[in-house]
Amino acid sequence: MRVLVVVLVGLAVEVTALVAAFGAWGLLPTLGLLVLGGVVGSVLMRREGARTMAAFSEALRTRRAPHQEIADGVLIAAAGLLIVLPGFVSDVVGLALLFPPARRLLSRRMARRAEERERAMVLNLRYGQHPMAGGVVVDGAVVDGAVVDGDVVEVRPESPSTRPELT
Repeated sequence: MRVLVVVLVGLAVEVTALVAAFGAWGLLPTLGLLVLGGVVGSVLMRREGARTMAAFSEALRTRRAPHQEIADGVLIAAAGLLIVLPGFVSDVVGLALLFPPARRLLSRRMARRAEERERAMVLNLRYGQHPMAGGVVVDGAVVDGAVVDGDVVEVRPESPSTRPELT
């Protein structure tokens, strides 16, 4: 649901920015800026993609885990998608993702958030807390987290011969 809201808000912002640019500059300058943003973005994307691929190969060659390089590749692909979409706001965000300092900042935040979620998931699973339901897992079933004091009493049905007669 959040993604749908973000997409709809983004679409509204893009349309508003395009209408404002068209009203202020006219059709040809607006189209020229959109094309210029796409061309500059594709050149930067090609350069940063090649740089990231070289760093990825170097990490594999030195037997180092290429976590940062993979994150950079994902963010460069996201930047490419944003640049291809028509609009000024998406172009600005996409171009910002193509600059290494912005990518490093965002990838560190993403990694930190993933580590926090992983740590919470491990702790929840280790101590029996079901991460999705908020309850405790007992014999494969999720029950409410409430604790009830009590004794377990085994009740066996009486056989007909030991049952007292009702008169």
